[in-house]
Amino acid sequence: MLLVVDVGNTQTHLGTFDGEELVRHWRFATVRESTADELGATLRNLLALRGMTFSDLTASIVSSTVPQLAPEWSGMAERYLNHPMPVVGPGVRTGMPIRMDNPREVGADRLVNAVAAYERVGGACVVVDFGTAITYDCVSPDGEYLGGIISPGVEISMEALTVRAAKLPKIDLVPPRALIAKSTVEAIRVGVIYGFAAQVDGIVGRLLAELGPETRVIATGGLATAIVPFCGRIEETDDLLTLDGLRLIWGRNHAAQNA
Repeated sequence: MLLVVDVGNTQTHLGTFDGEELVRHWRFATVRESTADELGATLRNLLALRGMTFSDLTASIVSSTVPQLAPEWSGMAERYLNHPMPVVGPGVRTGMPIRMDNPREVGADRLVNAVAAYERVGGACVVVDFGTAITYDCVSPDGEYLGGIISPGVEISMEALTVRAAKLPKIDLVPPRALIAKSTVEAIRVGVIYGFAAQVDGIVGRLLAELGPETRVIATGGLATAIVPFCGRIEETDDLLTLDGLRLIWGRNHAAQNA
């Protein structure tokens, strides 16, 4: 089976594929100081919960927005899985031309999302990723990564609000009961959910005006399910999009090596 690992700033999402089928997937908090041995222990325990062992994993790939963790994951694979773990970045074949001023600036997770989305729709698309930041990544009808937009994420904004305003409490992101709130907690909830939904719709609307109305819009990321139901311009939500993109990129590199 293929192990795919998406290391985000807040959470790490990993899964195992048997061919094109995602068999299992897990999330855990990203700890920037984790060593290869600690990552190996975490992976072993997660596999054991599903009756699996290291020997079930025959290949792997990782993308990371935390630079210091990419070599730790690679080291973990060398030590415990007995195979190399490629890191998405320069030198890894993605099959997608990058039309940025500096292609090395593109976050690995953003490129992986773009690859997966284009493979799915076969045309122009925008991926909205609700992670630590909210990112918007644009792909042309010809499958070129055009660039994108980055804005502060939902959790960052809520943390800033509670830190800078001492009397405002932390909230859970559950659907608001009404637009006009009757309590402070509900007022924050309405502001966050409807505010971010309006932001997303506004930015996506501008992108569609530039890219064309036929452009497909796909959302992903851990907080997508909290915000997307209140958006009007997102057609599809796929929390597993990044994992599928990693599978595709691994397959393209594996095919090139064996050509």
